[in-house]
Amino acid sequence: MDSSPPQQLPSSDPSLGKSPAPVPPPANAAPARRSHWGRLVATVVVTVAAVTPGLMVPALAAPVPGAPHLTGTAFGAAVTCFFACTAAGAPAARRIVPRLPVRAVLGAVSLLTAAVFAGLAVAGQQWQLCLLLALAGLGNAFTQPVAARVIAADIAPGRHSFAGGLFGASLGAGPFLPGLLVTLVGAPYGWRPALWTAAGLALLTLVAAALARPAGAGPAVADAGLPGDAAGSPTAAAPAPRTVGRIVVAWSAAAALATIGNNVGAAYFIQIGAASGFSAATAGTLQMLASVLGIAVRLASGGLADRAPHRIPRTVAVMMLTGAVGLAVIVVGTPAAFVAGALLAVAGGWGWTGLLLAATMRLLPGESARAGAAMQGGLFAGAAVGPLSFGVLSGHLGIPMTVGIAAAGPLLGTLLLTAGIRALAKDPAGRAAADAPHAPAAVRAD
Repeated sequence: MDSSPPQQLPSSDPSLGKSPAPVPPPANAAPARRSHWGRLVATVVVTVAAVTPGLMVPALAAPVPGAPHLTGTAFGAAVTCFFACTAAGAPAARRIVPRLPVRAVLGAVSLLTAAVFAGLAVAGQQWQLCLLLALAGLGNAFTQPVAARVIAADIAPGRHSFAGGLFGASLGAGPFLPGLLVTLVGAPYGWRPALWTAAGLALLTLVAAALARPAGAGPAVADAGLPGDAAGSPTAAAPAPRTVGRIVVAWSAAAALATIGNNVGAAYFIQIGAASGFSAATAGTLQMLASVLGIAVRLASGGLADRAPHRIPRTVAVMMLTGAVGLAVIVVGTPAAFVAGALLAVAGGWGWTGLLLAATMRLLPGESARAGAAMQGGLFAGAAVGPLSFGVLSGHLGIPMTVGIAAAGPLLGTLLLTAGIRALAKDPAGRAAADAPHAPAAVRAD
């Protein structure tokens, strides 16, 4: 047998159209890339500190030494400033974040948060609380656009749901620090030492910000999105821009409605626990446990969602409904009902935030900052309504009745999110794209 290799046509001759030589992959085919988690972990650490002022000040109304003598409405108004400024600052953050290094943004947020805690430790009047929390809210507005940008730049598309869950864990960890400080510092020593401790912890996040270096060199990296994006993937067409815009608006509004109720359970956890028969220290411990469970739910749901990305919106709807059920259970008013309802509301009802960010990033390929800002605006617009309304309503109707009214928020959010899912299903291109695998699109990293 002749073992000599068969003659092949020269591949360098353009006039010869066929050749048995292997065809090289298209120039725009994106190679598989590894995930780099360092910057995302740093972003999570800074975000935990940035969101804590909005959840810590409501606990000032708990029966602990040194708490300012303000009404529940006054505390609600101050916390509303935090969440309202976060929502109002999201559009500006969307435009600023892509123009600055990630480390610079995270470092500025860390410094601002530490300064706000130090100011709160010496403040005692309502206008001071409002001003300081407004500044903290503006800093917090930058965290979600930064997280979306880092996920797009550093994380492989097949791990975006887990990455979104990891970032969502920062919101789940938000109630942990207030609960810890109430239990260990606030109850025995008073609130001013607790706030000074929080300021010191916020300063430590500067270390994480300094370590948030880009994963690798290069002007562009891959962003995840639906097929048919800038990468030129021909597997499926992207949904019509008008359809995408409507869905993003619907999902942002759904996030706002769900957050109105869920934020009541998170921000006023200790007060609701005290009304259900627990001491402030015990309620603080329960808040820490709910926070840990919330972190676990976000990480687990994110990891599972990566196996079926097209089902993420439906998973979010189920979790929003879980939050509504949890708040409804709290209305019973017994200690057992509070424990069961609070775990459902804080752990399950808050577990969807990272998943909804991942789903929105799939709808907006190559526009990670826009996706982050859209969800940031929705989340914190709803959060701005919750504290003030809770303070006003609880003074007239009582805490159990107010919590029952708050349960309507995540229920309405579930319905609106479902409407967005149906709108995507009615778009032929959107239906095909939702079932297709991820495709990369070029975005700027750092």
